[in-house]
Amino acid sequence: MTHVGTGGAAAFWEPGQQILWRYRENGGPRFHIARPVTVVRDDEELLAVWMAPGTQCVKPVLADGRPLHQEPLHTRYTKPRSVVTDRWFGTGVLKLAHPGRPWSVWLFWDPGWQFKNWYVNLEEPLARWDGGVDSEDHFLDICVYPDRSWDWRDEDEFAQAQQDGLMDASAAERVREAGRSAVEVIRAWGSPFSDGWQHWRPDPSWAVPLLPEDWDRMPAHLST
Repeated sequence: MTHVGTGGAAAFWEPGQQILWRYRENGGPRFHIARPVTVVRDDEELLAVWMAPGTQCVKPVLADGRPLHQEPLHTRYTKPRSVVTDRWFGTGVLKLAHPGRPWSVWLFWDPGWQFKNWYVNLEEPLARWDGGVDSEDHFLDICVYPDRSWDWRDEDEFAQAQQDGLMDASAAERVREAGRSAVEVIRAWGSPFSDGWQHWRPDPSWAVPLLPEDWDRMPAHLST
């Protein structure tokens, strides 16, 4: 699959193709999250991908190997970090992204396909390349429940990131504005919340994607 830049024709992935969904570290150029996923739908309006249970992923940890959440918040973003590979042992996650939107929407289920919630992940609009999509997480999130109620998540992390210099005031305001725009969609029960994705199920013939050895490779248009 090749994606042509601005001014060219975009080629889309076919359902069943396997790509990477990655995040750069905040305040740095390296990738610290990489998740192999299977394409569900890809067109001008939506990219939908499935992260299957048991998928081998890359995630950040503290330099001594401890999970990030074990570090107190006031030093969590200043302590040295590394990355490790691990398995996604929870139920699978369906990720939905409208092109150009500064957030994606993730669907979570409890065991037995009992729908749990939507999760609005505020982030840089996804940048496409031949191997997948890249973004940078913006700390602040929104949880949306089946009864259409919602609440903000990780406001403490959002504030700490600003205090530690990972996001300046203007960038933080852009994230807040993106969050407010997402809330408007939630309140209007717009797409993708109204689209019935909670009833979707993966093709049982799909294999769990493998994590490629060069999961952290730079897209060709950035490596020159």
